[in-house]
Amino acid sequence: MELCTMSCSSSTPLNFNSPDRVKPPPPPLRRLRNSPSLAVAFKSRSLIPQIKLVSNARLPSRPSHRGRFQASASPSAVPVASSAKDRLPADIAVTEAPEPNSTIRLSVEVPPAVCEDCYGRVLKEFMKQAKIPGFRPGKEVPEGVLLSYVGKQIVQKATVESILKRTLPHAMSSVSGKALKDSVRIVTKFSEMEKDYLSSNSLRYDVLVDVAPEVKWIPEDGYRNLKIVVEVDSDIDPVKACQQELRRRHKSLGVLKIVTDRGLQIGDVVVLDISAVVADKDQSKAERIPSADTKGFQFDTEDGDKLIPGFLDSIIGIERGETKSFPLVFPDTWNQENLRGVRAQFTVECKELFFRDMPELNDSIADKLLPGCTCLKQVEDALLERCREVEQTAREQAADNAILDHLCKMVEVDIPQSIFEEQGRQLYGAQLLQMQANTKLDEQQLAALSSPKAVNQFLESNKDNIVHVIKQNLAVGDIFKREKLQVSTDEIVKEVENSIAEFKQHKQEYEEESVKDQVQEVLEGAKVLEWLRERAEIQYISK
Repeated sequence: MELCTMSCSSSTPLNFNSPDRVKPPPPPLRRLRNSPSLAVAFKSRSLIPQIKLVSNARLPSRPSHRGRFQASASPSAVPVASSAKDRLPADIAVTEAPEPNSTIRLSVEVPPAVCEDCYGRVLKEFMKQAKIPGFRPGKEVPEGVLLSYVGKQIVQKATVESILKRTLPHAMSSVSGKALKDSVRIVTKFSEMEKDYLSSNSLRYDVLVDVAPEVKWIPEDGYRNLKIVVEVDSDIDPVKACQQELRRRHKSLGVLKIVTDRGLQIGDVVVLDISAVVADKDQSKAERIPSADTKGFQFDTEDGDKLIPGFLDSIIGIERGETKSFPLVFPDTWNQENLRGVRAQFTVECKELFFRDMPELNDSIADKLLPGCTCLKQVEDALLERCREVEQTAREQAADNAILDHLCKMVEVDIPQSIFEEQGRQLYGAQLLQMQANTKLDEQQLAALSSPKAVNQFLESNKDNIVHVIKQNLAVGDIFKREKLQVSTDEIVKEVENSIAEFKQHKQEYEEESVKDQVQEVLEGAKVLEWLRERAEIQYISK
């Protein structure tokens, strides 16, 4: 985000904010090892920009105007005064006022002495660059001649810009140490500043700058004795999961054979053509349900719980080539909200019907079920151990998510707009990367999805989620500082080296400083979650 990118066009309003076009973030770090909660910490913390304070505003050099002036044989680029904080011939007046969203408004008044000094500097720069007939380059040119050749309005605009670039660093001194990097924007229109300068030979302008938000805990220090109820999925039960995995591996060794003498039974695999319409008295006008239309849907009847309730029972006994029609109601928990509670009429045609011819489940196939095992007991024990590890990781991740959600409810934060927009763009950029990986978007599609309109729509529709993530991150960061937690340098160095090695292995570009920042954030987040888990009262219940 640039602090100052000024235009000399009177019709173009000043805009010192970052571009609207989204910039996808660098490839994310891998899940750091040695901490089951670290993946969760990374998920919640890595996308938020690190809050950086600026001691003084430092403006980048202005884009060249070379092409603008060459067309009329006028002077080429007109460099204005350096943006560094230099000594002014007189003091400027700065009034500070708080604004919503952790923002401060700075009202700046520049006296005539400073404006006149800037005007003189601009004239000297034009003299150096101008190639005026009858005058050698670099020689002093009468002011009237110079103004006539270059154009009075152009000199005036350059003077206003010079005043801004010289005085803004001084104005920012009043918020030194608390202003957020890349959040400064001049909100006074350039045309208004021009009128002010012409009428009074002075200048007034307003600056908005975001400051580090204060995290307020309700109750104070309430995070030190959390009471958390964690819902865990019953599917992660290690014994049940082990049985399911053993069954899956056993089925993978079977051979599908065509059923010729009976209808569908539990355990079969069936291929279906499915269509559905909204049930209505007048079926001739029934509305189709596009998301339900499927051709060649291969379905394992042992996975019946994954379908709409009643679907499997309705097709039991169907034979190859047969068509059945039946009504069903979409449950209130259905993923598509517009279908919840809808009564639909399904039509199903059985295209193929298979049964599995599986080998007997005994010690003879142990090595095929799990390489290296010599008996079925070894297979079951090894799978059970793996499932227990998965269960433990899932429980810890669920606990971390519950803790983060609880922290979010305990804090009040006045979130600056710059942090909200940056976080939103980071999230949207990550979403674009995922879409690109899944669907291989072409350049036109990617350009449309990364347009300012698409980004703004994402920010608006995902406002609550973005705010939730920011509050979680700020709460975690505040706890890390309050409790004076530390991450060892050795941990950081080791993980940075491992992450960079992985980037190189996958031939992905990276910025070492960015990798270091992300690693530090992830490790700090994991340290906070570990600290909170040790002190929290956690109760696990099944969904």
